[in-house]
Amino acid sequence: MIHLETPKKFRPLVKQAQQVAQEIFRPNSRHYDRAEHEAPQELELLAALLDGLNAAGGTSGAGAAGVRRDDTGDANNRNGANLSTVLGVMELCWGDVGLLLAMPRQGLGNSAIASVATPEQLERFAGRWAAMAITEPHCGSDSAAIRTTARLDGDHYVLNGEKIYVTSGERADLVVVWATLDKDVGRAAIKSFVVEKGIPGFELVRLEHKLGIKASDTAAFVLKDVRVPKENLLGSPDIDVGKGFAGVMQTFDNTRPLVAGMAVGLMRACLDETRAQLEVAGIEIDYGAQPSRMSSAAAQFIALEADYEAARLLTLQAAWMADNRRPNSLQASIAKAKAGRGAVDVALGCIALLGGAGFSEHHLLEKWARDAKILDIFEGTQQIQLLIIARRLLNKSSAELK
Repeated sequence: MIHLETPKKFRPLVKQAQQVAQEIFRPNSRHYDRAEHEAPQELELLAALLDGLNAAGGTSGAGAAGVRRDDTGDANNRNGANLSTVLGVMELCWGDVGLLLAMPRQGLGNSAIASVATPEQLERFAGRWAAMAITEPHCGSDSAAIRTTARLDGDHYVLNGEKIYVTSGERADLVVVWATLDKDVGRAAIKSFVVEKGIPGFELVRLEHKLGIKASDTAAFVLKDVRVPKENLLGSPDIDVGKGFAGVMQTFDNTRPLVAGMAVGLMRACLDETRAQLEVAGIEIDYGAQPSRMSSAAAQFIALEADYEAARLLTLQAAWMADNRRPNSLQASIAKAKAGRGAVDVALGCIALLGGAGFSEHHLLEKWARDAKILDIFEGTQQIQLLIIARRLLNKSSAELK
């Protein structure tokens, strides 16, 4: 069974993440919010330290963890890479979400490789920074509608298409590109391919200017007859209609709790700042007081804290289930939906409580509110998460419930 306290073996990791958030992320947060597209040099040394820990058998860094379905461990209660990474992500995003996303070699593409790559691929791509390219101009939340094609030609696949909103697309060494082997077959033909940056035909079109997470670069690419070696395909090359989309979608079951963890960390940052400012204003948060005897501000603050606690517990549950090889698609979507929406509600609620002070750049609350919105969008929008939850609860297929 799941235990809600931080496992003893992860406490050093959590403490280290707290120190990084407080001493590196938070002090540089405003600078990189204003200096969009400037690569944060402070993260290079930090990433190198994480690489050293991983090479020595330490816990995976934020975002790079993956679940190997053939992992062995305590069948009753295994606290592994997913839970440790989520705990670390929560602390780091108390510091800054954008800087976490800008961490070298800790991206969504790394998570996909860690989850489904063969031992040979793991060795070949070790130490490389991998972004993930899924979204297309006509294909946002419906990943099954991907039009980028992959055609087998001898020892290579030839990729053609367009990808947008690729996090770390400019700075990463590799990009994991989702493409279809046969548009007529549907979801089962969608596979992921590791594409080397600089390969002929793989062109960077633009970098996006964004509302938030400005420390992280977001790129758009065009693929024109890009030749990718056959051995760069992740997973099986066979089209299994019976298995459908499950193979490539497995990555999301691992990464959605991570995004939820990002939102949880941001929520705590908002609440900590707001509590401090309310105390300065002489407003006491008394949990033992009757609601009728509380100030309106205190009552609203406690309601926001309740949203945070619910999101945190749901996130821990989804990550723990992944570590224990239990199907967690439902719980991953519940955690992502609750935390993603909760981050927006808590950030805006805290700004409302502080009034003009919350709206001013004198505090980071206004930045956190801008950063929060992406957590409700990427890795599947709020609406898509609710649709997935409904399908799981009602036992309906995607064709039956759209």
